[in-house]
Amino acid sequence: MHVLRLCAAATLLLAATVAASNAAELNIYSGRQEALIKPQLDAFSAQTGIKVNLVTGDAKELVQRMKTEGANSPADLLFTADAGNLYAAAAEGLCQKVQSEALEQSIPAAYRDPEGAWFGLGIRARPIFYIPGKVDPAEIKSYEDLADPKWKGRILARSSSHIYNQSLLASMIAHKGPEAAEQWAKGVAANLARKPQGGDRDQIKAAAAGEGDVVIANSYYYAQMLTSDKPEEREAAQKLKVIWPNQTDHGTHVNVSGACVAAHAPNKDEAVKLLEFLVGDEAQKIYAEKGQEFPVKPGISASDTLQGLGSFKMDELNLAELGKHNAEAVRIFDRVGWP
Repeated sequence: MHVLRLCAAATLLLAATVAASNAAELNIYSGRQEALIKPQLDAFSAQTGIKVNLVTGDAKELVQRMKTEGANSPADLLFTADAGNLYAAAAEGLCQKVQSEALEQSIPAAYRDPEGAWFGLGIRARPIFYIPGKVDPAEIKSYEDLADPKWKGRILARSSSHIYNQSLLASMIAHKGPEAAEQWAKGVAANLARKPQGGDRDQIKAAAAGEGDVVIANSYYYAQMLTSDKPEEREAAQKLKVIWPNQTDHGTHVNVSGACVAAHAPNKDEAVKLLEFLVGDEAQKIYAEKGQEFPVKPGISASDTLQGLGSFKMDELNLAELGKHNAEAVRIFDRVGWP
């Protein structure tokens, strides 16, 4: 009997060891900063017991890595910002189509690929910011207004080589056509206060320092600066106010941070499970509070900081259009000389 007990114990120990060695894991390649997604991933692991291995880096370099690894890639998911990047990854054959009722019910159609190749997880707007006292907000009702020569030497924006500006222009191509989009880009390029340098935070800081009066920037950068533990960032952001443009037509341009299941994902089922978790109430609240993004799932409140900026109409253009028109946007920027 004692021998049987020992055998049984040994069998259980072996089973536990095998189970541990076969425990589900997920490998994520992320072009997003670790601090913006790790809280959600930690919550997922705590709930499911699935270990998440996170590799962060430049989005373009991670995409190239996946292409080089091919079918041997350990990546289960690719996380990145901007629908233009997600569209490009899918076009490169790096994403696989997913059918999930939970994802389709939680994510409005505008914020996911129509064929299920990628999914938006958090929304960010790209509005216009201004310096009170130097700008009458009544003079800016739309993005198109920024092309008026009266703003010459007063607009701050990042380089046209960045996907955020490319997607903004791509949305204008989708709404107004390439000719109108080119006239807009030409006008704004002529109105820039300086040669583009740095990211959105740098444009906000430059305006606060008196280098320009009007800024094109993403909402979450501004909100993160307002809540920053760095006094200089808070002070800079507090000098600007927001304008939500195009409220009488298609609405303010928005984009997403999101993810796709890798084409050769070794752990596809777990990858889909993570995506479904990320559009659940718990994770969406983390996106709102930690990342200062608007929740993609309807019914979840934005952070107090974002709510303090006022309500606005979001553009409902399907974001796959941003990827479709990206190449044309890049050509337009080159033609008009937006650095």
